[in-house]
Amino acid sequence: MFEKRHQPLADRRLFVQRVIRYMGLALGIIFGSLLIGIVGYHYLDGLSWIDALLNAAMILGGMGPVDELHTVAGKLFASFYALFSGMVLLVAVGVLIAPIFHRFLHHFHLLIDEAAGDD
Repeated sequence: MFEKRHQPLADRRLFVQRVIRYMGLALGIIFGSLLIGIVGYHYLDGLSWIDALLNAAMILGGMGPVDELHTVAGKLFASFYALFSGMVLLVAVGVLIAPIFHRFLHHFHLLIDEAAGDD
């Protein structure tokens, strides 16, 4: 998946492809989580599809709910979905920066190995 410690740095084309692939994975995680929220709000609290989308997007984005919830199931779902959404944000950011952070660290490992070889 990524280069090993002593392998050369990946060329720019491969790196850009890797960043795009991981960006797609992060977007897939976000859209999958949004879909969970939409379905949960629609079926557990009876919100229309557009209102369920709005509530799910606002919670996933960290803004908070828009509509008042009327059922116990809807309120419980909203509680757990809010906690879940916070974790999804952290995971998506981690996935998004993984190839960039790896390239940064790999570059310095190669410099360290090169400097150690010069002695």
